Amino acid sequence: MSNKKKIWLSSPHISVESRKYVDEAFDSNWIAPVGPHIDRFEARLSELALNHSVVSLSSGTAAIHLALILLGINTNDSVLCSTLTFSASANPIKYLGANPIFIDSERESWNMCPDLLLQAIQSEINKGKKPKAIILVHLYGMPAKMNEISKIAKTYQIPIIEDAAEALGSKYNNQPLGTFSDFGIYSFNGNKIITTSSGGALVSNNKKLIDRAKFLATQARDEASHYQHSVIGYNYRISNVCAAIGLGQLDVLPHRVKRKREIFNFYKNSLSDISDITFLEEKGKCFSNYWLTTILLERNSTIDINSLRSYMLKNNIECRPLWKPMHMQPVFSDCLSYTNGVSEDLFKRGICLPSGTNMSLQDLERVVNTIREIYEA
Repeated sequence: MSNKKKIWLSSPHISVESRKYVDEAFDSNWIAPVGPHIDRFEARLSELALNHSVVSLSSGTAAIHLALILLGINTNDSVLCSTLTFSASANPIKYLGANPIFIDSERESWNMCPDLLLQAIQSEINKGKKPKAIILVHLYGMPAKMNEISKIAKTYQIPIIEDAAEALGSKYNNQPLGTFSDFGIYSFNGNKIITTSSGGALVSNNKKLIDRAKFLATQARDEASHYQHSVIGYNYRISNVCAAIGLGQLDVLPHRVKRKREIFNFYKNSLSDISDITFLEEKGKCFSNYWLTTILLERNSTIDINSLRSYMLKNNIECRPLWKPMHMQPVFSDCLSYTNGVSEDLFKRGICLPSGTNMSLQDLERVVNTIREIYEA
C-alpha cells in the first residue's frame, strides 16, 4: 500500500455554515429529536422541490419505506424496481412482505428501461396481478427517461416513487428530480452531495400524505395526554442537530453541484485521449449533479475493472465498481426480473472514480496519473 494520503471516493464535506447552525442548536439546547431547525430544514427543502410538502427523516431508506406504506403496499403485492441500484431501493419492499420485480437499464442514462417497464406491466397484468408501484432510481445523479416512464405509469395508473437519493440538484427538462411523481426521496448520507451525517427526506405534492408520514415517523402517537397508539409507528424522524447540519449544507448546495460537474469535466478532458474509456454523460433534457463520475472500459480492453481498482487501491485511491444489479444479488435470487443484459454488462465494465467535492487539484491529477500509469505500463 502506498504511503500517500488516502483519496476517498466521496467523503463528507462539511461547510462552515453548518457549524453556525449546529452551534445554534447547542446554545438553545435543542438537542432532542425535535426542534426549530427541522422546520427550517424542511422549508428550505420544499423551496428546492417546487414547494412540495416535505418530511425529513433518518434515512432515504426510511423515506422509501414510508412511501410504500402510504401507497398501501401489502404482503404479496408486486412493486417494480430499478435493478441497477443500491439495495436500499429494494429492501423496503421486502420489509412489507411485498415482491420486488426488477427492471433492467437502458444504455443512455443507465436507468430503468421504459420498454422493459412496459413489457413487465403488461405481462404481470396478463397474469392477473397488476403491480402496485414503481420505484424509479436516478442513478449517480443522472436523470432517468422521465417523459416515457411517466407516460407509461399514467396509462396504467401505477404510482411512482422517485429514488433521487443520489440526485439532489439534478434536473430533467429544468425540473428538479424527485418532483415528477407521487413521491420523491432524497438521502443525506455521509457520501451524498450534501450530508446531515445520516438522514433523508420524503417529498410529495400531497400534503395530507406527508402529514401522515410525519405521524408514522414519530411512533404514530395519537393525540392524547398519555401515550396512546392505534397503529404501528416508526422512529424515523431526523434529529434537530442533524437538521442543523443540513441547513448549512443547503447553503452550499449550488457550489457542491458546480464542483461535482467541474470534477466530471476534469476527468473527461484529462482522459479523453484514452479510447478504452467512456463516460456516463448527460444528454438532451438532462442536467446531472454528477454525484459520482463513472467510466466504462471497452469490452475488448486488456485491462479490466478489477485490475484497475486493485492498482488504484495499491496507490491508496478508493474506487468502487458500479452497483451490482439487484437481480444478481443472493438475497433477491428468487425475485422476478425483466432483463436485457445492460446492467450486467455495465457492472462488468464500469467503475466509480473519486468525486468528493473536497478533493484538491493535486488529488484529481493523482487519480488521472495513476490511471495513465496502468495504460502506459
